[in-house]
Amino acid sequence: MALPNLLRLVYRNIRVNTDPGSLVILVGLPGLYLVFFGFGFQSLAGSAGGNAYVSFLTPGIMSFQAVMAGTVGGSMLWADRRYGMLAQLLVGPFTPLQYLLGIMLTSILFGLGGALVMLGIAFLIGVAGPAGALAILVMLAIITLGSIFFGSLMLLISALVKSNNAYNSIQILVIFFVNFASTVFYPLTGSLPSAIQVLFWLNPLTYIADGVRGSYFSDLTAQNGLMLLVLAVETAFLLFLAVRAYLRSDVSLE
Repeated sequence: MALPNLLRLVYRNIRVNTDPGSLVILVGLPGLYLVFFGFGFQSLAGSAGGNAYVSFLTPGIMSFQAVMAGTVGGSMLWADRRYGMLAQLLVGPFTPLQYLLGIMLTSILFGLGGALVMLGIAFLIGVAGPAGALAILVMLAIITLGSIFFGSLMLLISALVKSNNAYNSIQILVIFFVNFASTVFYPLTGSLPSAIQVLFWLNPLTYIADGVRGSYFSDLTAQNGLMLLVLAVETAFLLFLAVRAYLRSDVSLE
Protein backbone atom coordinates (compact mmCIF):
# COMPACT_ATOMS: atom_id res chain seq x y z
CA MET A 1 0.00 0.00 0.00
CA ALA A 2 3.04 2.27 -0.37
CA LEU A 3 1.82 3.86 -3.59
CA PRO A 4 -1.58 4.98 -2.20
CA ASN A 5 0.21 6.45 0.82
CA LEU A 6 2.60 8.28 -1.48
CA LEU A 7 -0.27 9.61 -3.57
CA ARG A 8 -2.01 10.82 -0.42
CA LEU A 9 1.10 12.74 0.56
CA VAL A 10 1.43 14.28 -2.91
CA TYR A 11 -2.25 15.28 -2.84
CA ARG A 12 -1.78 16.82 0.59
CA ASN A 13 1.30 18.71 -0.56
CA ILE A 14 -0.44 20.07 -3.63
CA ARG A 15 -3.43 21.25 -1.61
CA VAL A 16 -1.19 23.01 0.90
CA ASN A 17 0.62 24.89 -1.87
CA THR A 18 -2.31 25.87 -4.09
CA ASP A 19 -3.80 28.58 -1.91
CA PRO A 20 -4.06 31.98 -3.65
CA GLY A 21 -1.02 33.41 -1.86
CA SER A 22 1.24 30.52 -2.85
CA LEU A 23 0.04 30.53 -6.45
CA VAL A 24 0.80 34.24 -6.76
CA ILE A 25 4.42 33.52 -5.86
CA LEU A 26 4.84 30.22 -7.71
CA VAL A 27 3.06 31.16 -10.95
CA GLY A 28 2.14 34.84 -10.79
CA LEU A 29 5.66 36.16 -10.23
CA PRO A 30 7.25 34.27 -13.16
CA GLY A 31 4.25 35.21 -15.29
CA LEU A 32 4.82 38.89 -14.52
CA TYR A 33 8.49 38.47 -15.42
CA LEU A 34 7.48 37.03 -18.78
CA VAL A 35 4.97 39.74 -19.64
CA PHE A 36 6.55 42.89 -18.22
CA PHE A 37 10.23 42.03 -18.68
CA GLY A 38 9.49 40.54 -22.09
CA PHE A 39 7.69 43.52 -23.56
CA GLY A 40 9.64 46.04 -21.49
CA PHE A 41 13.05 44.96 -22.75
CA GLN A 42 11.61 44.19 -26.18
CA SER A 43 10.69 47.87 -26.45
CA LEU A 44 14.40 48.73 -26.36
CA ALA A 45 14.85 46.91 -29.65
CA GLY A 46 11.95 48.74 -31.29
CA SER A 47 9.62 47.29 -33.88
CA ALA A 48 12.55 45.97 -35.91
CA GLY A 49 13.13 43.29 -33.29
CA GLY A 50 9.61 41.89 -33.54
CA ASN A 51 8.95 39.48 -30.67
CA ALA A 52 12.52 38.16 -30.65
CA TYR A 53 13.26 38.97 -27.02
CA VAL A 54 9.91 37.70 -25.72
CA SER A 55 10.55 34.47 -27.62
CA PHE A 56 14.03 34.28 -26.09
CA LEU A 57 12.65 34.91 -22.60
CA THR A 58 9.85 32.33 -22.74
CA PRO A 59 12.00 29.19 -22.36
CA GLY A 60 14.07 31.01 -19.76
CA ILE A 61 11.04 31.69 -17.58
CA MET A 62 9.90 28.10 -18.13
CA SER A 63 13.29 27.01 -16.77
CA PHE A 64 12.95 29.33 -13.78
CA GLN A 65 9.94 27.26 -12.73
CA ALA A 66 12.40 24.54 -11.67
CA VAL A 67 13.75 26.94 -9.03
CA MET A 68 10.28 27.92 -7.84
CA ALA A 69 9.29 24.26 -7.65
CA GLY A 70 12.35 23.54 -5.54
CA THR A 71 11.23 26.08 -2.97
CA VAL A 72 7.98 24.14 -2.52
CA GLY A 73 9.73 21.06 -1.15
CA GLY A 74 12.18 22.96 1.03
CA SER A 75 9.51 25.18 2.54
CA MET A 76 7.24 22.22 3.25
CA LEU A 77 9.94 20.25 5.06
CA TRP A 78 10.94 23.23 7.16
CA ALA A 79 7.35 24.14 8.05
CA ASP A 80 6.40 20.51 8.81
CA ARG A 81 9.35 20.21 11.18
CA ARG A 82 8.71 23.60 12.74
CA TYR A 83 5.03 22.96 13.50
CA GLY A 84 5.33 19.28 14.38
CA MET A 85 3.47 18.02 11.31
CA LEU A 86 6.35 15.80 10.18
CA ALA A 87 6.36 13.99 13.53
CA GLN A 88 2.61 13.44 13.25
CA LEU A 89 2.85 12.13 9.71
CA LEU A 90 5.61 9.68 10.60
CA VAL A 91 3.62 8.39 13.57
CA GLY A 92 0.87 7.46 11.11
CA PRO A 93 1.13 5.09 8.14
CA PHE A 94 3.84 7.10 6.38
CA THR A 95 7.54 6.27 6.34
CA PRO A 96 10.38 8.82 6.15
CA LEU A 97 11.13 7.65 2.60
CA GLN A 98 7.51 8.11 1.52
CA TYR A 99 7.47 11.61 2.95
CA LEU A 100 10.66 12.48 1.08
CA LEU A 101 9.40 10.99 -2.19
CA GLY A 102 6.13 12.86 -1.74
CA ILE A 103 7.98 16.16 -1.48
CA MET A 104 10.21 15.45 -4.48
CA LEU A 105 7.27 14.38 -6.66
CA THR A 106 5.39 17.49 -5.61
CA SER A 107 8.34 19.66 -6.63
CA ILE A 108 8.49 17.94 -10.02
CA LEU A 109 4.76 18.41 -10.59
CA PHE A 110 4.96 22.09 -9.71
CA GLY A 111 7.97 22.52 -12.00
CA LEU A 112 6.22 20.89 -14.94
CA GLY A 113 2.87 22.54 -14.25
CA GLY A 114 4.45 25.97 -13.89
CA ALA A 115 6.41 25.54 -17.11
CA LEU A 116 3.26 24.61 -19.02
CA VAL A 117 1.45 27.63 -17.56
CA MET A 118 4.31 29.88 -18.76
CA LEU A 119 4.05 28.26 -22.20
CA GLY A 120 0.32 29.00 -22.19
CA ILE A 121 0.91 32.64 -21.22
CA ALA A 122 3.47 32.94 -24.03
CA PHE A 123 0.89 31.60 -26.49
CA LEU A 124 -1.67 34.13 -25.29
CA ILE A 125 0.71 37.05 -25.83
CA GLY A 126 1.56 35.91 -29.34
CA VAL A 127 4.83 34.01 -28.93
CA ALA A 128 5.39 31.14 -31.34
CA GLY A 129 5.52 27.78 -29.58
CA PRO A 130 8.19 25.07 -29.73
CA ALA A 131 8.56 23.02 -32.88
CA GLY A 132 6.60 19.86 -32.17
CA ALA A 133 5.69 17.47 -29.36
CA LEU A 134 9.22 16.04 -29.12
CA ALA A 135 10.63 19.47 -28.30
CA ILE A 136 8.06 19.88 -25.53
CA LEU A 137 8.89 16.45 -24.09
CA VAL A 138 12.62 17.23 -24.06
CA MET A 139 11.96 20.57 -22.37
CA LEU A 140 9.81 18.93 -19.71
CA ALA A 141 12.47 16.27 -19.12
CA ILE A 142 15.10 18.98 -18.55
CA ILE A 143 12.78 20.89 -16.23
CA THR A 144 12.13 17.66 -14.31
CA LEU A 145 15.88 17.27 -13.79
CA GLY A 146 16.12 20.91 -12.75
CA SER A 147 13.24 20.53 -10.30
CA ILE A 148 15.00 17.59 -8.67
CA PHE A 149 18.23 19.60 -8.44
CA PHE A 150 16.68 22.66 -6.82
CA GLY A 151 14.29 20.53 -4.78
CA SER A 152 17.32 18.71 -3.36
CA LEU A 153 19.11 21.99 -2.72
CA MET A 154 16.18 23.48 -0.82
CA LEU A 155 15.64 20.23 1.09
CA LEU A 156 19.29 20.28 2.14
CA ILE A 157 19.00 23.87 3.33
CA SER A 158 15.75 23.21 5.20
CA ALA A 159 17.22 20.13 6.89
CA LEU A 160 20.21 22.09 8.18
CA VAL A 161 18.64 25.44 9.10
CA LYS A 162 16.64 25.81 12.31
CA SER A 163 15.78 29.52 12.15
CA ASN A 164 12.78 30.73 10.16
CA ASN A 165 14.42 34.05 9.37
CA ALA A 166 17.63 32.34 8.29
CA TYR A 167 15.80 29.87 6.06
CA ASN A 168 13.70 32.55 4.37
CA SER A 169 16.74 34.78 3.84
CA ILE A 170 18.79 31.97 2.31
CA GLN A 171 15.91 30.88 0.08
CA ILE A 172 15.29 34.40 -1.24
CA LEU A 173 19.02 34.90 -1.83
CA VAL A 174 19.25 31.64 -3.76
CA ILE A 175 16.19 32.49 -5.88
CA PHE A 176 17.44 35.90 -6.93
CA PHE A 177 21.05 34.88 -7.38
CA VAL A 178 20.44 31.84 -9.59
CA ASN A 179 17.76 33.72 -11.54
CA PHE A 180 19.74 36.80 -12.49
CA ALA A 181 23.18 35.15 -12.70
CA SER A 182 21.97 32.82 -15.44
CA THR A 183 20.85 32.84 -19.06
CA VAL A 184 17.17 33.11 -18.11
CA PHE A 185 16.99 36.81 -19.07
CA TYR A 186 20.03 37.32 -21.29
CA PRO A 187 22.53 35.23 -23.26
CA LEU A 188 26.02 34.44 -22.08
CA THR A 189 28.31 36.50 -24.33
CA GLY A 190 31.89 37.64 -24.27
CA SER A 191 30.78 41.21 -23.64
CA LEU A 192 29.85 40.35 -20.06
CA PRO A 193 32.50 41.00 -17.36
CA SER A 194 34.67 37.93 -16.75
CA ALA A 195 33.49 37.53 -13.14
CA ILE A 196 29.84 37.44 -14.26
CA GLN A 197 30.67 34.94 -16.99
CA VAL A 198 32.18 32.65 -14.35
CA LEU A 199 29.04 32.94 -12.24
CA PHE A 200 26.94 32.05 -15.27
CA TRP A 201 29.01 28.93 -15.93
CA LEU A 202 28.84 27.86 -12.29
CA ASN A 203 25.08 28.35 -12.11
CA PRO A 204 23.07 25.15 -12.80
CA LEU A 205 20.11 27.26 -13.95
CA THR A 206 22.22 28.32 -16.94
CA TYR A 207 22.46 24.67 -17.98
CA ILE A 208 18.72 24.22 -17.57
CA ALA A 209 17.81 27.43 -19.41
CA ASP A 210 20.20 26.73 -22.30
CA GLY A 211 18.90 23.17 -22.63
CA VAL A 212 15.25 24.24 -22.57
CA ARG A 213 15.94 27.09 -24.99
CA GLY A 214 17.82 24.77 -27.33
CA SER A 215 14.87 22.37 -27.31
CA TYR A 216 12.38 25.20 -27.75
CA PHE A 217 14.10 26.37 -30.93
CA SER A 218 15.20 22.87 -32.04
CA ASP A 219 18.83 23.92 -31.67
CA LEU A 220 20.31 21.55 -29.10
CA THR A 221 24.07 21.17 -29.41
CA ALA A 222 26.72 18.79 -28.09
CA GLN A 223 27.63 21.48 -25.55
CA ASN A 224 24.05 21.45 -24.25
CA GLY A 225 24.28 17.68 -23.89
CA LEU A 226 27.52 17.95 -21.93
CA MET A 227 26.05 20.65 -19.68
CA LEU A 228 23.01 18.50 -18.95
CA LEU A 229 25.24 15.52 -18.18
CA VAL A 230 27.13 17.64 -15.67
CA LEU A 231 23.81 18.79 -14.24
CA ALA A 232 22.65 15.17 -13.87
CA VAL A 233 25.81 14.27 -11.93
CA GLU A 234 25.44 17.34 -9.72
CA THR A 235 21.78 16.50 -9.14
CA ALA A 236 22.58 12.93 -8.06
CA PHE A 237 25.26 14.17 -5.64
CA LEU A 238 23.05 16.91 -4.21
CA LEU A 239 20.12 14.51 -3.82
CA PHE A 240 22.39 12.16 -1.88
CA LEU A 241 23.41 14.98 0.47
CA ALA A 242 19.79 16.11 0.88
CA VAL A 243 18.55 12.62 1.72
CA ARG A 244 21.37 12.11 4.19
CA ALA A 245 20.73 15.46 5.90
CA TYR A 246 16.98 14.82 5.98
CA LEU A 247 17.34 11.37 7.58
CA ARG A 248 19.69 12.77 10.22
CA SER A 249 17.62 15.86 11.03
CA ASP A 250 15.17 16.15 13.90
CA VAL A 251 11.57 15.46 12.96
CA SER A 252 10.51 18.48 14.98
CA LEU A 253 12.08 21.82 15.84
CA GLU A 254 9.91 22.28 18.92
